[in-house]
Amino acid sequence: MNWLLLVVAGLLEVGWAVGLKYTEGFTKFWPSVWTLGAMLLSITMLGLAMRDLPVGTVFHTVAGFGTAYAVWTGIGAVGTVIVGIYLLGDPATAGRLISIGLILLGIIGLKLSS
Repeated sequence: MNWLLLVVAGLLEVGWAVGLKYTEGFTKFWPSVWTLGAMLLSITMLGLAMRDLPVGTVFHTVAGFGTAYAVWTGIGAVGTVIVGIYLLGDPATAGRLISIGLILLGIIGLKLSS
């Protein structure tokens, strides 16, 4: 159940990251409300998931966070790039696609080693 919470939290991170574009610097009321709501829900779900997911990994030692945080940010980063490519017309260069693949491999590796 905690991994499901973490995945949903990561998807909400994608939502608020993309939503930032539509807030126009938080000058648009409703996009700002939805973006802030997604931020709050995403971080709350991350906190709930981290109650029982591993924290004592290399990432914890280096960055002060654990597997759950690394997976959450990975889902957010990959998802945001994919949304940017498919919905917002961002370039899909070979370098970007390879980098997305490497991030995905890292997320899978962290999940499998937890």
